[in-house]
Formats: sequence, structure tokens, C-alpha cells
Amino acid sequence: MRPTREPRVTLDDLVEVLLNKGAVLHLDLIVAVADIPLIGVSVRAAVAGMETMLEYGMMRNWDEATRAWAERSTVHRALDLREGESVVRRMSGGHLLTEGVYHGWRPGTVYLTDQRLVVLRKEPREVLWEADLDTVRDVRLAPERTVGGEERLRLEVSLADGRRELLSAGEPETLYDLLDRVRAGRLAPALPAGAVPEEEPAIAEGHLWYEEPRRSGPLWRGGQARLTAGRLTWKSPVDARPALVLPLTDLAGVRRVSGYGPGGEGSVLVLRTTTGEEIRLAADDPDHWARRLTATSPAAAPA
Repeated sequence: MRPTREPRVTLDDLVEVLLNKGAVLHLDLIVAVADIPLIGVSVRAAVAGMETMLEYGMMRNWDEATRAWAERSTVHRALDLREGESVVRRMSGGHLLTEGVYHGWRPGTVYLTDQRLVVLRKEPREVLWEADLDTVRDVRLAPERTVGGEERLRLEVSLADGRRELLSAGEPETLYDLLDRVRAGRLAPALPAGAVPEEEPAIAEGHLWYEEPRRSGPLWRGGQARLTAGRLTWKSPVDARPALVLPLTDLAGVRRVSGYGPGGEGSVLVLRTTTGEEIRLAADDPDHWARRLTATSPAAAPA
């Protein structure tokens, strides 16, 4: 190899290549003095942006552990968790404040822990409302008609001192069920602080590649897939929301295609939907995912 120089290439170009594509370095170096080799250096390194690393399945354990630690730290600072207190679920919501003639909703985040129910506003930080679970006497779902005429479910919480508080929640039925289970002791407070349980138990989950449609052309991206009895979701570690949410009622067929994919030869699965759309996924173990998808959705007979 001979060093080359391209005057038009700038540092920005180098950074863009490293972030988007990455570079693999293989270096064997011997340091010699007076033709006597003294030090040997052997380096095998991959340099790339974190998104590229994660899409190629590298540093996933480190990334997941770091994100979980950051989540626990953020929630602990925001909520001032008590000793031994664990967060069971959090979601967007609010509290209806009634003081004299004032009557209005205050938006925030609803936290259900194994000890408390809290509505917290982060900016500026303020606990809008909270109650210890041992002071909650009853909880029921109450429909309320909004100003726009839409009917929404609210949580009516009855406390030991006779007060009745009204809370809103992004998923009121889920919160109602979890609150009932925690109060009844049927949900063990074994989740770490900040952990957010999924709505349904997973039948299969793991790393998959998803061929994401883009204006410039489809692009394979690596991420985490989760299959439940109701749906298949896929989310990149750098995305805020799942890029793929497929209800299994919309899945009409699954087939494995020949050719090379991100997971190797024959790793690509094509999912056909009831609308005729095709979704392409790639897996290290495509047969495992094909069997799971077919067994979970009887309509998805192998094509």
C-alpha cells in the first residue's frame, strides 16, 4: 500500500465516512532500534459511529447496559425514589386540579411504583400529585367527554381521607390493571428502577435487520425485534419509536428467499401482508423466526 493524497478531501469527509460506514484497522507494527526489534504492536480495531456499530451487531450488550443505567439514573433523579422503591410503569398523563373556581388538567408523567402513584412534571420540576398505595381505597375507570366531544377514560382514585382524584393516562386500562395487581400483591416489585414492562409477554425477541423503505432506496438497518401474540415490532437502538409495527392479523404469509442478506446466505425473510405489501427482514437464524411467525399467526402459512 502506498499513501495517497486527495486535496479535495477534508476532515468533514473523513468524519462522515467513519460515522456512516466505518473503518476496520489491521495494524502490525514493530519498533526497532539499530535494526533490533524491541516492541511489537498488533492492532485489530473497528472505528465507526454508534449507529453503524449497533446495526452491524457490535457493542450491543454495552449499549443496552449503558442505556439501562442512564434510564435508572434519570428516573431516580427525577422522581426521588425512596430506599428500595422500584418503578413498575410510567406513561404520559396528568392530574385534574380543582381549587375553588379553578378546574383544569395539569399534564405530566404518571409513575406507578411498588409504593406510590405519582404525577410528575419535569420542566419545571414539580410533583403535581402523589399518593401512597396503602392510602388508595378504590380505583375505577371513568369515561369523560372532552371539550372537543371525544370520550376518554380517566382513572378515578378514592383515598382513605375521602378525597377523589381524577388522573389521565396514555394507557388508562393498562395503568388500571397494573395498579390493581400491585395493590393486590400479585405483581412482585422486582423490576429495576426505571424499567418499563411491555404490554404483552414476548414469544420471541432478538436482533433482526429490517429493510427500511426510504426515498433514496431501501436500506438495511439492524435493531431489536419483538414478537408477541398480537404483533411484531422492530426498533433501531437509535430510534425513539418502532419503525415497524405489524399486527399479526395483517400477516398473510412468510417465506425465506435465497441470496445473500445482512445475516449471511439465505438469511432474508419476506413477510406478505393482507394488503399485498412485502416486508423484508434478515436474521442470523431465519428458520427460528419463520417458525415463530407461522405458529403465532395461523394465516401466515409458509409461501
